[in-house]
Amino acid sequence: MPLGTWLKAGTSATALVLALAGSATAATAPAGDSSAARAAAVTLRYDDSRAAGWEAAIAAGAASWNANVSNVRLVEAAPGTAAEIVIVATTGWPQATLGPVRPGRQVRVELGSQAVDQGYDKTRIAAHELGHSLGLPDTKPGPCSQLMSGSSAGTACTNATPNATERSRVQSAYATAIAALTPTGGRTLTDAP
Repeated sequence: MPLGTWLKAGTSATALVLALAGSATAATAPAGDSSAARAAAVTLRYDDSRAAGWEAAIAAGAASWNANVSNVRLVEAAPGTAAEIVIVATTGWPQATLGPVRPGRQVRVELGSQAVDQGYDKTRIAAHELGHSLGLPDTKPGPCSQLMSGSSAGTACTNATPNATERSRVQSAYATAIAALTPTGGRTLTDAP
C-alpha cells in the first residue's frame, strides 16, 4: 500500500478514536481536586426508585466507591431519566449483572432482603453489588477487608470500602474514555452463602 494511503487511513482512524472519546460521559472534577483522571471520569447513573428501604444503603455504597476511585462516578439518576444501573429490592438473595457497565448500557442489581434477614449489613451489600456493576467478581471465600468477599466474610462484617486491589481493578476498567465504549460482561452473580 502506498505511503499516502497509509497516512490517510491513520488520520481517519485517529479522527474516529478522538470522536468516540469525546462521546463518553464525563464528570466534572470535585472542587479542590486537580486530578486530570477525575476530570475524565465516566459518570454512571443509578436508579433506586424500585429499591424501597435501601435508599440510604445505596447512597452510602455509591459514596464509598466515589471516595475510593477517580475514573468512574456513581450518581443518582434524575426521575424519569435513563440509568446504567437499575436497582430493585427483592425478597431473595442479592445479585447483580457483572459489568463493567458503560454509559448508555444497562445492568441490574437486586438487593435481596433474605441476606438482611440473616443479619448481613445493608450498606456492605449495596457497595458489594455496585462493585459487580463496576466489573468485579466475587472473591469467595475471603476476609472482611475484601468488599467482594461478600457473604463469606460473615454477618459481623460491615466493611463497605473496596480494598486496594478492588480499587485498582475498577480504576483500570475505567482508565480511558475509549474503555467506556467497550461492552459489559453480562453474567448475573448471586451472592448467597
